[in-house]
Amino acid sequence: MRKQIEQQKQLRRGLKRRHITMISLGGTIGTGLFLASGASVAQAGPGGALLAYVLIGMMVFFLMTSLGEMAAYMPSSGSFSTYASNFVDPAFGFAMGWNYWYNWAITIAAEISAVNLIMKYWFPDSSSAFWTVLFIAVVLTFNILSVNAYGESEYWFAMVKVATVVIFIIISYLMIFGIIGKDRIGFTNFFIGEAPFNGGFLAALGIFLAAGFSFQGTELLGVAAGETADPGKNIPKAVRSVFWRILLFYILAILAIGLLIPYTDSRLLSEDVAVSPFTLVFERSGITFAASLMNAIILTAMLSAGNSGLYASSRMLWQLAVEGKAPKVFAKVNSRGVPIYALLATLAVGCLAFLSSFFGDGVVYIWLLNASGLSGFIAWAGIAISHYRFRKAYIKQGRDLKDLPYISPVYPFGSLFALILCLVVIIGQNYQAFIGAIDWHGIAVSYIGLPLFILLWLGYKIKHKTKLIPLEECNLDAGKEK
Repeated sequence: MRKQIEQQKQLRRGLKRRHITMISLGGTIGTGLFLASGASVAQAGPGGALLAYVLIGMMVFFLMTSLGEMAAYMPSSGSFSTYASNFVDPAFGFAMGWNYWYNWAITIAAEISAVNLIMKYWFPDSSSAFWTVLFIAVVLTFNILSVNAYGESEYWFAMVKVATVVIFIIISYLMIFGIIGKDRIGFTNFFIGEAPFNGGFLAALGIFLAAGFSFQGTELLGVAAGETADPGKNIPKAVRSVFWRILLFYILAILAIGLLIPYTDSRLLSEDVAVSPFTLVFERSGITFAASLMNAIILTAMLSAGNSGLYASSRMLWQLAVEGKAPKVFAKVNSRGVPIYALLATLAVGCLAFLSSFFGDGVVYIWLLNASGLSGFIAWAGIAISHYRFRKAYIKQGRDLKDLPYISPVYPFGSLFALILCLVVIIGQNYQAFIGAIDWHGIAVSYIGLPLFILLWLGYKIKHKTKLIPLEECNLDAGKEK
């Protein structure tokens, strides 16, 4: 009886390997690829954009292997927040957890806004309130039923996006080599004008920052580990497959855009779905309804992002409550293993943030979005730091690496390389503000997320008098997969 009661207080391991693979893919393939990729090619040229995405892809690989090693050994819905608390400092874990929860809660608000714009494409005179309520109802339903319902919904959302990218890549290269279409395009567009590198180093750096945002969401795999069946086997398999698929999709897609559309084409700078690079290529191949097709696919991407955002943030809030770093009420789960109060609270915050867009010309909303802008990179930096210290502690305490379910093949280089690149992105977020006359408003808007994180970290540290945990005292057994 007691065991049954304990099980009711826990999340359920209802996610299969195909779920977590697609969850990680779905969190990455979105508007960053479908819309923003065109601007990347336009600003830095096809070569500059390709280089930026390759470097970010390498960083993501190192981060995924680092996270995979810890998640397979110690699966937790708190993921990098829990690892930071165990291997670095409880205050650092506290700040990491709340930073990540806040990021996804605000992302829900952003997706609500985006869905309204997408639906206006088909129904220009429709009520925004109707689409808002419908969006909320859809993502809440998928999350509130069970973790398996969330996994299945995200699996199919992600499948649509993956299929779109695969079809895009196949059609693109058939056009490039003249198998379909009137002309054999070849590599002509890759070297026109100032291409392949337009704007020099600073332009490539700017795209490097944008590319980083496109890859955010990959770390969802770590959060999902806490509800994954047999994580010791399934997490390593997912880590190995996700990176290569993401890198393959992004690199081949960016290269195709650079080859098919001259970087001088002004349409690449537009965020209009009707002239997104995917739409332009599909139209060129003879698909007359390309704009409507891409609008529907981007709508799927929005639903996927909102769905995953609600899942990830509610689990993070639940874990914070379990660890005593959030109100205890958020640690409660229903009979289906869903942290219902954490779920509803997160959705409520997202809705309140969305409502703020209607007041004061949206100033509050813009600041909220800006405050969450660096959150993903802060989480990535935390993963790199936590893994570096996890491996150090593991060796220090005399444990055998052969006992780990998965071993990161690039330690310590991978963790350090990823950390350095994350810091470059965080510090260089708005480097233009420091050139010439200092733009203090631009600095405040771009970097507001950083002082908020530091305040959370130092506030908890001062209140609870926490210190950096010595390697020999790091807790390597809490939540360990047996």
